[in-house]
Amino acid sequence: MLVQFIGLGYIGLPTAAVVASKGMFVHGVDVNPHVIETIRRGDIHIVEPGLGEIVRESVEKGFLQVSLSPQSADVHLVVVPTPFKGAHEPDISFVEAATRNLLPLLKEGDTYIIESTSPVGTTEQMAALIFRERPELENKIAVAYCPERVLPGNVLHELIHNDRVIGGIDELSTEKAKAFYRLFVEGELYGTNARTAEMCKLTENSSRDVQIAFANELSLICDKADINVWELIQLANRHPRVNILQPGSGVGGHCIAVDPWFIVSDYPRESRLIGMAREINNYKSFWCAEKIRNVMLEFELKHGRKPLTAFMGLAFKPNIDDLRESPAKYIVQKVMQSEQNNCLVVEPNIEEHSVFKLFGYQEAYERADIVAFLVAHDEFKTLTYREDKVILDFAGIFRTS
Repeated sequence: MLVQFIGLGYIGLPTAAVVASKGMFVHGVDVNPHVIETIRRGDIHIVEPGLGEIVRESVEKGFLQVSLSPQSADVHLVVVPTPFKGAHEPDISFVEAATRNLLPLLKEGDTYIIESTSPVGTTEQMAALIFRERPELENKIAVAYCPERVLPGNVLHELIHNDRVIGGIDELSTEKAKAFYRLFVEGELYGTNARTAEMCKLTENSSRDVQIAFANELSLICDKADINVWELIQLANRHPRVNILQPGSGVGGHCIAVDPWFIVSDYPRESRLIGMAREINNYKSFWCAEKIRNVMLEFELKHGRKPLTAFMGLAFKPNIDDLRESPAKYIVQKVMQSEQNNCLVVEPNIEEHSVFKLFGYQEAYERADIVAFLVAHDEFKTLTYREDKVILDFAGIFRTS
């Protein structure tokens, strides 16, 4: 069996590597020459614990090969981005482009699977495209949707052990896709139809977004009421049927910050709670930026000089290098629109950034007058609370301080 992955990003590459590590031949495709060159050397272009080792091993043993162009294979997985266009409308053009590139290569008996987060109906649209262009393949290939549900920083474990929802355009497609995932997934495989599988992915992340929005809204209320939100949530969660999440500086990443809009875009009248949660979580980032700017102004008025401000974290969540849709990055950009010369930007999980000059977290913490914790990286939790500094703890580093 030859398995082909179209897209070698944060999900495509780890999944391809896991499949290759099981002794299957894998062909990976990406449009970025740098990504292809990096993987061919046995290296990786993303940060994910343990990934480098299995990529290097799989490349050395010949189970993982990569190129800029797709080829004939038995199983094809589309793992490409689905960004926005216009007013938060999902853009499936990358999925369609990947599918069109596969059209001349598909053959009877193949399995075609979309893993990219997609609006409801995308899998059926791609099936229609395939059968319109290659009518001889109708009822001769399997077409299915199977979303990933992994946590950055623990991807390799979760790819194998998490349950998967698999939805085909027909029962045979579902069963063929399940048979493929059984080769490397130890979690349960739940079969359904393509539309339900697509909505399941969107529902999971929308549910998380709504829960986080409650915590973030609570943090705004507590700030006005002069209540320690961390202590409040800890006490409220002592109730046997209450489980409030932790607030933060917003919500980021390519899943929770994006997927709810796919529902809102298609069903605007029916998704008012989901849409409001998105607005609350986006507002929290704006609120954090305004809070920092106000504190900087107060410091300048009090001391007669501009403060040195440290921004602790750029990633969208702790202990990763992924800056996609990051509220922390947005906050830094927002504040630095009006003040660029007295800012120390910290992100311990990346070596350099094209826009920001990066500083070490210990140096920044020592030098800064104002310290804004935007991400709860483990490194930051080793720091000791300093009474001589103005600390804005949006990430809960010093939860009881």
